[in-house]
Amino acid sequence: MSALAEASAALAWPRRRAWSVTLGPECLALLASAWFLLACNVPFWRAVLATEALTGVGGAWALACLALLVLGLQAVLLGLLLHGRMARPVLGVLLLVAALASHFSRSYGIYFDADMVRSVLHTDIREARELLGWSLVPSLLVFAGLPLAVLSRIRLRPRPLVRGLATRLLALAAFALLATMGALGAFQPLSSLMRNHRELRHLIVPGNVVMATAAVLRGEPGAHGPRRTIGTDAVIAPRASARRPRLLVLVVGETARAANWGLGGYARQTTPRLAMLQPIDFGQVSSCGTSTEVSLPCMFSPDGRAGYDKARLARSESLLHVLEHAGVHTLWRDNQSGCKGVCRGLAYEHMAPDPAVEGCDQGECVDALLLAGLDAAIQRAPGDQLIVLHQVGNHGPSYYRRAPARLRRFLPTCDSDELGRCTRAQIVNSYDNAILATDDLLARTVTVLAAHADRDSALLYVSDHGESLGEGGLYLHGLPYAIAPDSQTHVPMVAWLSPALVRAQGLDMACLRGRAERPASHDNLFHSVLGLFEVRTALYTRGLDLFAGCRGDARGHQPAAVTPG
Repeated sequence: MSALAEASAALAWPRRRAWSVTLGPECLALLASAWFLLACNVPFWRAVLATEALTGVGGAWALACLALLVLGLQAVLLGLLLHGRMARPVLGVLLLVAALASHFSRSYGIYFDADMVRSVLHTDIREARELLGWSLVPSLLVFAGLPLAVLSRIRLRPRPLVRGLATRLLALAAFALLATMGALGAFQPLSSLMRNHRELRHLIVPGNVVMATAAVLRGEPGAHGPRRTIGTDAVIAPRASARRPRLLVLVVGETARAANWGLGGYARQTTPRLAMLQPIDFGQVSSCGTSTEVSLPCMFSPDGRAGYDKARLARSESLLHVLEHAGVHTLWRDNQSGCKGVCRGLAYEHMAPDPAVEGCDQGECVDALLLAGLDAAIQRAPGDQLIVLHQVGNHGPSYYRRAPARLRRFLPTCDSDELGRCTRAQIVNSYDNAILATDDLLARTVTVLAAHADRDSALLYVSDHGESLGEGGLYLHGLPYAIAPDSQTHVPMVAWLSPALVRAQGLDMACLRGRAERPASHDNLFHSVLGLFEVRTALYTRGLDLFAGCRGDARGHQPAAVTPG
């Protein structure tokens, strides 16, 4: 070494040696489980306490046992996932996932089950952007940034293969023993808690996301079987030779709840234009699910909620295919994230943003865009026709984006993607303005239909699910159906029928208004649409057709019912 180099080394400021620690992967799994348990599972512990099932001294002991049970189970899961050189990258991803899941559970009351994970995976960029607000940054810094910084200083102790495998098996056995001790330590109260509140498991991060994602990736048994063709026997019932073509526009709403629906008795008149048209308002309609992923395929299926089978629906034709078999032309026009397989192989149009339409900005548009070209689409099909308009509707949290400026009547509004920055009154105002936008869309659609005097036309509107607006600390939607509040499952449904269609089918409007006061559900949609087109098929069930009991021919008697197969 030269004299100059020696002098430079002598004068150099002594470097601080960055700290690091060497651990075995089993110890890392246990430490990470403790972090998840204490830092990331606050929503889980809040939900457990909210059940009031664990109270007093006995309840405190049961909570301690529950903590031990969760710690052991999470450690077993991590012990199975963290291996070799991939251990730290995998744990890093889990830390980020846990931080995100914890944030959304704390902020919106979201439960991460398989349906929620499917919704996340199928969410488009526009919807995702609305959820990624600045309030997410502190959560990521604290719940992901800090442990990731610690993880970067941890080195994993290498072991020979046989010794490493033996150590891993012993550790897994020890973790399982911890979980067993927790379960047995307070078996009766904990078994009762988990039996009566099974949804709690969907709050335990990151195990909830890992298990739900695994279920989604694994797929439902039979989901990839042969395509299920339905309704190939469908035909349109004979009509008079001078019959006019039937035209039905079916508007599938998004996230509209009945509680804020003006026609349904809401304190505010959020449906003023519809009120002037005096449509049939079905006020007691229940949705099939609490997310679009579930409700959309379900409502277009003949199986109904009771027969809902995701695997079967994933490879099955829908109501639209049955209509096509009968000779009814169908078209799906989408301002949302797709038809979820309902229109697979059929005519489909995705609405590209059009600056000429009021409310189109930042790469997204209000639902008025669905009316652009609607008249031309109607004219392209001279025979019977069904057109589905799939709204962005009241999709949250950015309710303020759903209504153009002229329809923002309820003030002040929540003009932010982050609901935590707004008062509940502001959130409700923005939500109600979005309902006004739907009211405007439906009324303008009726105007388009009325202009086609050469057709017997109708408009049918139904929302896919509802929404929570802060009641009980819950926001948005997607809760497991068993615990979902009425706000997420009670949805509006409206029918406008042209006078020509009423005459052609011999519909008794007073009878229909009486029927609308009784309970209904998404189960009725499939059969009611078939009835409006007078389609005969073994799939049709007259008792589920909302119009059948009030329908007769020109001579006043009921048409022959079709016996389901």
